[in-house]
Amino acid sequence: MNLKIAVLSGDGVGPEVILQAKKALYAVGVVYEHDFIFEDALVGAIAIDKAGSPLPEQTLNLCLNTDAVLLGAIGDPKYDTDSNAKVRPEQGLLRLRKELGLYANIRPLKPFKSLVDVSPLKREIVEGVDFIIYRELTAGLYFGEKKINESGTIASDLCEYTEGEISKIAHLAFKSAQNRRKKVTLVDMANVLETSRLWRNVVKKIGADYPDVTLDFLYADNAAKQIISNPKQFDVILTENLFGDILSDEASVITGSIGVLPSASLGEKNALFEPVHGSYPHAKGRNIANPFAAILSAAMLLEHFGLNEEAKKVYEGVEKAIEYNVVTIDLNPDSKFGTNEVGEFVSNFILNKDDLMYFNNDNVHLGQSTIV
Repeated sequence: MNLKIAVLSGDGVGPEVILQAKKALYAVGVVYEHDFIFEDALVGAIAIDKAGSPLPEQTLNLCLNTDAVLLGAIGDPKYDTDSNAKVRPEQGLLRLRKELGLYANIRPLKPFKSLVDVSPLKREIVEGVDFIIYRELTAGLYFGEKKINESGTIASDLCEYTEGEISKIAHLAFKSAQNRRKKVTLVDMANVLETSRLWRNVVKKIGADYPDVTLDFLYADNAAKQIISNPKQFDVILTENLFGDILSDEASVITGSIGVLPSASLGEKNALFEPVHGSYPHAKGRNIANPFAAILSAAMLLEHFGLNEEAKKVYEGVEKAIEYNVVTIDLNPDSKFGTNEVGEFVSNFILNKDDLMYFNNDNVHLGQSTIV
């Protein structure tokens, strides 16, 4: 298969982790005889600095004319500390989602068995957790009309949804549940929000078309508690933009590190894949950022195009790295390995390098290439 992939490494540790994802995809191409063509483009703070826009037209045009987008991270402290900045890195990501029609953000959460004890939650809570969050991505509070009065003392953000926007992602969630454990949980605040009441009415109507799937409901505050206290009850969580943003980041705690969570953002024609973590600016250039989320996002890209055997190989590479304790310091504070070494290990596993079977953790040190 030939795929043209737009690579938007972005800010902070984005370029470092995306490089490891590209290594994994390159290894897959070699082993399975696929041709992946990567084209780099600017987005986020680096795009503002170099092109004056968080999403240059050249970047947008590239993304509209490629098979998929691989995104690193967006954000820079100099914009975080300036609440009055008119142009911000996040605006580029929001516009990119809107222009590509990426209405569904999909975040799977299934802790690796070898990392169960890394989680801050008890083993009996974490073991067996396997759910996926479907978050609506192009409407709601983030995209509604924003106002502030002249004196800067009153502000408002409009949360608005249409039946069509809700139904598109609801169908995806129900279809996913049919191939899983056949349960959808809608998270809303229908007790106080009119938009949430619309969500309930639309999702109930759609649910009738999927009689084999059980539909239940949780208010967002209760869902936040249940994700921590009893996450095994969930199969497919369906929710709107703001709640999905918050709850999916909260759910990352279950795995022990946000650095292992991938995601996919899908539209009718376009698809984008990115790690859930942010730009982590304090780790930039230090070779300590966890590349697993970016590598697993590449695996989701492969699955999107039906390359399931290839994706499975990438997952196995990550599992083997964890088994051999070839991980970054967020998963093992005493680790000798960095971003690059972890990425090299996974790509070498995909390439079936024999020496991995005899890998000796004690003899490999940060910066060396003895696992190549």
